[in-house]
Amino acid sequence: MSTTDKPKLWTPGDWNAFFGFGTNILVNLLTLTALLRFVLKMPDDLVFCKILPATGLMMCLSTMYYAWLAYKLAKETGRKDVCALPSGISVPHMFIVVFVIMLPISLKTGNPVKGWEAGLTWVFIQSFVLMAGGFIAPIIRKITPRAALLGTLAGVSVTFISMKPAIEMFMTPVLGIVCFAIILLSWFGGVKYKGIPAGLVAIAVGTLVAWGSNLFGFSYGGMSLAGLKESFANFGFHFPLPVLGHAFGGFEFIGIILVTAIPFGIYDLVEALDNVESAAVAGDSFPTTRVLTADGVVSLIGCLMGNPFINAVYIGHPGWKAMGGRIGYSAATGIMVILLCWLGSISVMLALIPKVAILPILLYIGMLIGSQAFQETPKSHAPAIILSLTPHLAAWTVTCIGQVLASVGIFDVNAELVGKMAGNGLLYEGLKTMGGGSILGGLILGAIAACVIDRTFMKAAGFAGAGALLTFFGFMHGEKIGIGESPVVAVSYLIVAGLFAGCAKFAVVEPKPAEVEHSHDALPEPTP
Repeated sequence: MSTTDKPKLWTPGDWNAFFGFGTNILVNLLTLTALLRFVLKMPDDLVFCKILPATGLMMCLSTMYYAWLAYKLAKETGRKDVCALPSGISVPHMFIVVFVIMLPISLKTGNPVKGWEAGLTWVFIQSFVLMAGGFIAPIIRKITPRAALLGTLAGVSVTFISMKPAIEMFMTPVLGIVCFAIILLSWFGGVKYKGIPAGLVAIAVGTLVAWGSNLFGFSYGGMSLAGLKESFANFGFHFPLPVLGHAFGGFEFIGIILVTAIPFGIYDLVEALDNVESAAVAGDSFPTTRVLTADGVVSLIGCLMGNPFINAVYIGHPGWKAMGGRIGYSAATGIMVILLCWLGSISVMLALIPKVAILPILLYIGMLIGSQAFQETPKSHAPAIILSLTPHLAAWTVTCIGQVLASVGIFDVNAELVGKMAGNGLLYEGLKTMGGGSILGGLILGAIAACVIDRTFMKAAGFAGAGALLTFFGFMHGEKIGIGESPVVAVSYLIVAGLFAGCAKFAVVEPKPAEVEHSHDALPEPTP
């Protein structure tokens, strides 16, 4: 295609990406709705008449913008294979804002509306962090090794993206494993289903098996006619309207909000950098400043209309591109979302499609992104990628421990309990320290390791110094923002920075070995 030709708005591959990405978004919307209704106990009028319509508007604006950005790139480059960046509700933040901000305030005040207002203010602050960060992000991307950016992204994909879907699949294997096999055969094995997208086939098979199992008394997926009938009560057209009073009403809880809003704004900044880098590796280079600014602007619009969840560029661009996704899938998803949210259809979808039939798509994305970190970086940087994974593994383990304790009514992890855990080999304090701010922790550790491997010791010293600063103020290896958070870890990073700087000036260093291909049936020879 020449640069004067208009890019195609829709290609056959967009169907695959639409059903894949659309079902991913659907899972998130179903999860979000369940959290609002069953965890926060918000009334249906608030959920279906204010929050979801605002969420739909924000996500439609986001997906339309990224479709336009892809169209613009395709027109400028003359390429036919440009794929739009996927975007939507930030999944980690969805749980953080619910369990760390909205739920405690709802319980403290006895009013779920107060929790909603605190969530709106949380997003309001994060929006400005993203917009401001958009102007420094290109510099960070330029100086940071790709292994660190993709490695910490792989850590998120292996733990928080892949593990829960994989576990839930094995809890209902008749649905989960079968649907996963359908996807695996098509998206990795090349099997075609007579032009029908594999994601749609998997969902259709899962839904049929789930409802059919009721005939034999198995009830796989928990589907019921009574639940489906009740879901129609929320049908109706709901247009979002500004809620400025509620958005600013949450400022009465500003002390609680700032503790997480600023560090998670920085988390969003780094995650967006990672995802833009991932897209560049797949061949589509988008302007980082525009991406981050757009996330901030649409999130701000969303919160002023009633949505307490931040927007983010999603992990997974290479996956949707590999399926054949180009420009149209993103725009079509935006239209789908606004129809679902404005017409009250989410309630019906919750009752009609078994969640476990959709989860294999998330596992596929996790597999693809995790493997990309190794495939698109120098072989010598593989140890740096492994190091980038470790903070995420620690953070995921801490999350699991917290869920176990909460299930038996323990919310305060005191010194006695920590001691008992240590006595049984579970080093909770170490896991918490290592996993704090895992996105930044994985990036800094991966960058240090990659620079050491490349013999750029002064650059490694710079990243170690940055690690000391971020740790001292609680952005990584800590629970909250503050002064003197995890001071011993911060000092340790400073010592390491000095060691690297000394090596850069005075050490006699062997040159870096050339990259070599190793056969799969033999280990590389050890370096003497």
